[in-house]
Amino acid sequence: MRDYVQVQVAIDDRDRAASLARSVVEARLAACAQLVGPIVSTYWWEGRVETAEEFLLLLKTTGDSVDRLTEHIRAEHPYETPEIVALPIEGGLTAYLDWIASETRQSL
Repeated sequence: MRDYVQVQVAIDDRDRAASLARSVVEARLAACAQLVGPIVSTYWWEGRVETAEEFLLLLKTTGDSVDRLTEHIRAEHPYETPEIVALPIEGGLTAYLDWIASETRQSL
């Protein structure tokens, strides 16, 4: 089985989240981007506990694309330290996983 990954990214604005989702799919860095939210995040930032409304992107990609995807997100994301977490996909429908690989294949 190939190396498949779901990358999650939190962002503070629905329009920014939708724009980022579209840009990573158009760049073929993710086969699918799902926008979830709003969600409420509570976290430590600069010595204080903060709470904020955010939107969560779930991006389906391959292990080979994670570094390029991360670079793309960093360039487009407004946060100083964005949440970019890559989680391995341990299994799934073979046809869906093949589709992820096909749609993230970089043209040469």
